[in-house]
Amino acid sequence: MKTIIKKYGFLVLTVYTLGFTSCTKFLDESDPSNFTVENYFTKPEHARSSVNAIYASMRDPMSSGFGGGPWTMTEFATGQAATDLGQAVDSYFVKDLQNTADNSYGLNYWQNYYKGIGNANLSIAKIPSIAMDAAEAKKLLGEAHFLRAWYYFNLVQMFGNIPLITEPVDLKSDQLRPKQAAPDDVYKLIVEDLKTAEVAGLAWVDVTGRVSLGAVKSLLAKVYLTMAGYPLQKGAEYFDLAAKKSEEVIDSKQFKLFNTYGDLHNPAKKNIEENIFMIQYKTQIIPANWQELIIPYNKNISAYSAETGGIYATADFVKSYDPADLRAKEGQFFFTKFTNQDNRNLVVDLGGYFIYKIFDVAAHTSTANSDLNWSLLRYAEVLLIYAEAANEVNGPSTKIYDEVNLIRTRAQLPKLTGLSKDQLREAIWRERWYELCFENVTWFDMARLRKAFNVSTKGFDNYVGHKFSYGPVLTQRELLFPIPSRELRNNTNLIPTPGY
Repeated sequence: MKTIIKKYGFLVLTVYTLGFTSCTKFLDESDPSNFTVENYFTKPEHARSSVNAIYASMRDPMSSGFGGGPWTMTEFATGQAATDLGQAVDSYFVKDLQNTADNSYGLNYWQNYYKGIGNANLSIAKIPSIAMDAAEAKKLLGEAHFLRAWYYFNLVQMFGNIPLITEPVDLKSDQLRPKQAAPDDVYKLIVEDLKTAEVAGLAWVDVTGRVSLGAVKSLLAKVYLTMAGYPLQKGAEYFDLAAKKSEEVIDSKQFKLFNTYGDLHNPAKKNIEENIFMIQYKTQIIPANWQELIIPYNKNISAYSAETGGIYATADFVKSYDPADLRAKEGQFFFTKFTNQDNRNLVVDLGGYFIYKIFDVAAHTSTANSDLNWSLLRYAEVLLIYAEAANEVNGPSTKIYDEVNLIRTRAQLPKLTGLSKDQLREAIWRERWYELCFENVTWFDMARLRKAFNVSTKGFDNYVGHKFSYGPVLTQRELLFPIPSRELRNNTNLIPTPGY
């Protein structure tokens, strides 16, 4: 065997040497069938495909398996999530507040979201030079600006001082190893991008899942709300902007709450009604592979072969709901029992509160191939953005009560009324915690408010010093995730995150 390897190794080397010396001229010529940045952006279909590529990076952090899933990083950071997946060490590092810059979850977000930004920069730079319908080009550029804003909005919240790159980068670029920008500068670009997208001629709703005007205005409202809080603390002006922008979405009458919570995980409800903007999946083509992470550990309830027990809700969090709250009842947002895969007449006690609001029933009971999208912006959050922001500007009003009570009525809870501004503020925060849990929202709320929900008192503690129900205590350093160590090694211009 060793003789054969050596023989063929020599053959490869000989062919390579001969090829190099006799074909230098051939190698100097470009193959017109090989696309490069310089020769690709020449047709309308190139513009479309380049924008399509920007969306793909949203899916990467959702990848899940026995090593866990990057999307769980911001859930474990809330203190409201548990896991039985022992080998997913990065989950424990975050959950137990022992995180390090070597965590692969943060690296996944950083690398893939900057990849999305890079693709957006390329589309924004190159599409204007393509001869194509002007209205279509404007819409495509609007999508690209929105997606760049989405990636930057998440990165700046997670990592703080981050590189701000707005042009395509090559090996000769000054931005190949960029320095960090102040968060305020990143937010300025985010707002500029969203305002550009807002006037791009996009439809209010897009049932195919592409960026819509509803998505643009909803994200802009969310950005304004975040800018009003920490770390920028822009205050009243930005609360007012958030209230007005979210009100535009409400007044458009293009969206509505689902009648049942079951519609939140119904693939037939993709990109319509309450679902304003989602990560797109398609069974048998690009299935939602995060499903196996939310199945109880080896309880034999699912058609999936891997039942990981990767993430579920802590009992303390679920029990903090009002006993009358429909969201906390069996088979609504959570479930504690399910049928056996081999005998659907046999009910299995799962031993914990697993996440039903994102559970694809058909995939788990039959196909093992999920057709469920992941919601990024839904109408319930827009209602709560409006309620919180408007209350900060002028205090309680009939319209504020109307919007937040839509959510409470669906939960079969009594309507809020007669509260002071401070009381209503915390009531709205509680609705955000209870309504938007396990949708990659709660930790971002904690960071912008510098508050954490106390499951015992049902009030809000200061973020720094808050004790999770299972013991760890938040410190200043947990207000950000660490810039990945691999990025620090590759780019010596980057300054490590304080505390890491």
